[in-house]
Amino acid sequence: MASEFLFLGLIMLITCSFALASDNSPLQDFCVADPNGPAVLVNGFACKDAKLVQTNDFFFSGLHLKGNTSNAVGSRVTPVTVAQLPGLNTLGISMARIDFAPWGINPPHTHPRATEILTVIEGSIQVGFVTSNPDVRLINKVLQKGDVFVFPEGLVHFQRNVGNGNAVAIVGLSSQNPGVITVANAVFGAKPDIPSDLLAKAFQVDVKVVDQIQSKF
Repeated sequence: MASEFLFLGLIMLITCSFALASDNSPLQDFCVADPNGPAVLVNGFACKDAKLVQTNDFFFSGLHLKGNTSNAVGSRVTPVTVAQLPGLNTLGISMARIDFAPWGINPPHTHPRATEILTVIEGSIQVGFVTSNPDVRLINKVLQKGDVFVFPEGLVHFQRNVGNGNAVAIVGLSSQNPGVITVANAVFGAKPDIPSDLLAKAFQVDVKVVDQIQSKF
């Protein structure tokens, strides 16, 4: 009986450890990413020798700078993930700045490995996410300066500047490498192309419409 309780306890401990964090918890003070290190297959980057770690491995400068929003969607994301800040390796967090031109959008996308929390620094931003099947319910709200909104991990979500001036948001993410899948790019810009007849059937439109959209990606 005692062994059964021990086994159940271990299962609960393992389950809770996966439920509490998107990324695994570190087993040392830090593990600064070493992208030029040995090709070790780990869930993250190999660690730099702790004796070679410098202050700048934990430092990033640039979130005070406005991103260039002169593009088709009118927004620019400045990420601070493990790729930009090696000290984030194994720590399970990252962040980003999002700049919006008037009526610019951050198109519908997902972060497959992270929950996102957003706070508005400037402007008015409409935010929303869509629940999973079968409800496919839109949860959305217009945020003002100082407001905070959270997007659950893996769900399709978006942001849009609904003001006539620029807007800025800062986001936090529960992974050192949250990943991003922009829905339109993934569906219509995959290489090689997803068959146009398949997409035409999925979206219930003519194949020519799909071909036209795919040509833009």
